[in-house]
Amino acid sequence: MQKPNLSFWNLWNLSFGFFGVQIAYALQSSNISRIFRTLGADPHDLSYFWILPPLMGIIVQPIVGTLSDRTWTRFGRRIPYLFIGAAVAVAVMCLLPNSGSLGLSLSAVMIFGLLMLMLLDTSINMAMQPFKMLVGDMVNEEQKAKAYSIQSFLCNAGSVVGFVFPFFFTWIGLKNVAPEGVVPDSVIWSFYVGAAILILCVIYTVSKVKEWPPELYNQYNGQAGDAGKARDSSANWFTLLKNAPSTFWKVGLVQFFCWAAFLYMWTYVVDAVSETVWGTTDPANEAYQVAGNWTGVLYAIQAMGSVCWALVLPRFKSSKMAYAISLLLGGLGFALIPFCPDKYLQIIPFLLIGCGWAAMLAMPFTIVTNALQGYGHMGAYLGLFNGTICLPQIIAALCGGSVLSLIGHHQSSMMIVSGVLLAAGALCVTFIKEKKAQ
Repeated sequence: MQKPNLSFWNLWNLSFGFFGVQIAYALQSSNISRIFRTLGADPHDLSYFWILPPLMGIIVQPIVGTLSDRTWTRFGRRIPYLFIGAAVAVAVMCLLPNSGSLGLSLSAVMIFGLLMLMLLDTSINMAMQPFKMLVGDMVNEEQKAKAYSIQSFLCNAGSVVGFVFPFFFTWIGLKNVAPEGVVPDSVIWSFYVGAAILILCVIYTVSKVKEWPPELYNQYNGQAGDAGKARDSSANWFTLLKNAPSTFWKVGLVQFFCWAAFLYMWTYVVDAVSETVWGTTDPANEAYQVAGNWTGVLYAIQAMGSVCWALVLPRFKSSKMAYAISLLLGGLGFALIPFCPDKYLQIIPFLLIGCGWAAMLAMPFTIVTNALQGYGHMGAYLGLFNGTICLPQIIAALCGGSVLSLIGHHQSSMMIVSGVLLAAGALCVTFIKEKKAQ
């Protein structure tokens, strides 16, 4: 039974809460290294702090996907998980930036900060994954590219807001410096306001989206009543992975290089920009905090570049060509960062990085969900596919300190490493055989 076409606003409502979730994710990705460096972390240990986010993602998202496949409440099957995840994220966002203000020892501060980071990423993953599943559940193949493009737009719009918050709050007068080991007010209030927007956006989606009842869901998703339920209850992750289409694994290979590249960006880019433009990597130096704010602006420029490039992607005749060219442009952007000594020149590489980011957000899920039609277990498969996002980040984080030492201890050089990784991802796109939407 063919899924019905949905109006633009129905597609919009399916993903609107993603705007708030992405604000939280943007605040995390752009400020975690800055926060832990301010608290006293060594640059060679910095990548280890980034193990927790993808580790929690690789654990939480398959669980959420599998459990939500088997869940039905009067609120739906996916929505309860995204609401609980958002509620926990709000609480943690109010605690994490205050890690250095609790009067704890350095070791205790690091442990508390790591615990909060673990909870934050767990809850963000729990809130984020259901939005992708809702599109897989309720949108037909013809409209999926449009649905994920809307999701990509909201994702990037939320990113812009989250990235510029510290710069904005500094501009209106909040302090951007603080005593040693304490996070500045500009960052703390960014997390507070981001938490408020997150819960309001999720409440909007919960109030507007009504998931299909089990019988109708089974009809639209190619499962026949009790038979579909039996398949859901008997399958396990190993069986699903064994039976996954080859496209699942080939896109996963591309994802490996792409997400490793971005992990190094999130870990080292504040120090890279500060080193290249301001000539310092000392968190106690006011220039470092200025660099941290400007990096947030550059992240926002990257997100705006992604929004613009997302409008260009559908114009390519070949999705594979669009995917590969986007990743090559992103890789070029990474490689240019150490060679732009003026803060305004840094805008060029970040616009190019935005091209790669736009393709990474929209294309993998479009290609994979089309390939998974008829396989069932959409939530479980998308949860497992999230492993292609999380696992490369874990491996990259474990290797980060060694790679940094190998290339001469310069954080700016890690951006060249990211560029090479993204170019490798572009090469692997050629291995994908895309299933066309019916």
